[in-house]
Amino acid sequence: LEALNGEYELIDTANYYMNEKAVGRAMKASKRSRDEIYLSTKLWPTEYDNAKQAIDDTLERLGVDYIDLLFLHQPIGNYIAAYQAMQEAVKEGKVRSLGLSNFTKEKIEELISQMDIMPAVLQIESHPYATQKELRAFLDEHDIKIMAWYPLGHGDSSLVNQEIFTKLAQKYHKSNVQIILRWHTQIGNIVIPGSKSATHIKENADIFDFKLTDEEMAEIAKLDVEKRYY
Repeated sequence: LEALNGEYELIDTANYYMNEKAVGRAMKASKRSRDEIYLSTKLWPTEYDNAKQAIDDTLERLGVDYIDLLFLHQPIGNYIAAYQAMQEAVKEGKVRSLGLSNFTKEKIEELISQMDIMPAVLQIESHPYATQKELRAFLDEHDIKIMAWYPLGHGDSSLVNQEIFTKLAQKYHKSNVQIILRWHTQIGNIVIPGSKSATHIKENADIFDFKLTDEEMAEIAKLDVEKRYY
């Protein structure tokens, strides 16, 4: 509710997180109308075999008539059948666009070779220690955007407090976290930082009044060592 009554327009949830009902309540309680909110959620692998019903169930939990972006949460189980059901949901107006979460290049190629609707987004771990360069090049070819989870390296202080971020935070009068989130937006990531702090929620959105230079972006790129936290 704090986010929606602030500057946020995109809310990412999932049945697996067990908070769809709460997100739905917050959407209704907010001052935003449904068409002002971009809502993404996910199907868990245990739902893949009966994805059509699972989609109806998630709509009911959220209390909405449609989902803006529906993901497959993991590339295991009967994800091909689940994606087919998701395509049908698009045709029925229940879902606007489709996405994949935690899929590898090989799994994406397998899926898109059999499907009519291209995934619009891939949700994966991405941060300055792991920018997913090789996968990013493949996704660019297919116009698939990255939505970054663990965007701050799971809150790793060694990442957040890197000297380059501290230096840039002083230069731009921002926090180290705000510098990292701005870096995400400039490399083209959709970024979904989570916080239970109203102050942090507000600060995380306050990153659009400055721009990192090409030289600064290149300096940050040197941190990439393909380190994953999950």
